[in-house]
Amino acid sequence: MAESEVDTPSTPIEYESKYFEYEGVRLPPFCRGKMDEIANFSLRSSDIWIVTYPKSGTSLLQEVVYLVSQGADPDEIGLMNIDEQLPVLEYPQPGLEIIQELTSPRLIKSHLPYRFLPTAMHNGEGKVIYMARNPKDLVVSYYQFHRSLRTMSYRGTFQEFCRRFMNDKLGYGSWFEHDLGTLVEQLARFLGISCDKAQLESMVESCNQLIEQCCNSEALSICRGRVGLWKDIFTVSMNEKFDAVYRQKMAKSDLTFDFIL
Repeated sequence: MAESEVDTPSTPIEYESKYFEYEGVRLPPFCRGKMDEIANFSLRSSDIWIVTYPKSGTSLLQEVVYLVSQGADPDEIGLMNIDEQLPVLEYPQPGLEIIQELTSPRLIKSHLPYRFLPTAMHNGEGKVIYMARNPKDLVVSYYQFHRSLRTMSYRGTFQEFCRRFMNDKLGYGSWFEHDLGTLVEQLARFLGISCDKAQLESMVESCNQLIEQCCNSEALSICRGRVGLWKDIFTVSMNEKFDAVYRQKMAKSDLTFDFIL
């Protein structure tokens, strides 16, 4: 059982003020005042959505989705700002009005929990691709991200941060309750992309190039993407507490992860 919030070491008040609560879930401040507009956001049947909890491998996934859906060249993807091609629904830029008017097929990302995503999505409109990362590595990456992000300025210890993660006290709410989906052929079929064997083999090779580029990038020199990263920072006690929370909250899920490769 996770420690209660009373037992969770506090961080400075200015850090707490970075969030606001919406229906019991902590969200980033830029979501304030726009949740109704997000709920009423109009979807199109051609929309392709990437939904993840933060630090779940979104960057690589979006490149693979863009490559498969647009037939892009992996070398071209490396030269473009891919984030401009897949805006985040809830971010201040470019904003909901601009995303609403993008030409089809729209490629859109979000870190919001499923229940806060557009109502039309709940009714089956659009195509949604979900990616989940093992939560131990994720919480380490999320901690590093919070420390490096000037707007958050987190200065607490990792132990404090991990307790917050287990007690659902971070932005975007609980990882354990966020949402839960890959082979290139399955992705192409899901996106409605028709391709022959040669085209499929070409896409697989292109995706392999993207993955290799990612794995050889300087980002991994600081270990943010390595599976098993958590072993470098978790204490034995912290790992035992995390495992207990995981077993309790994921008891009804058949989702499995490789925590060590």
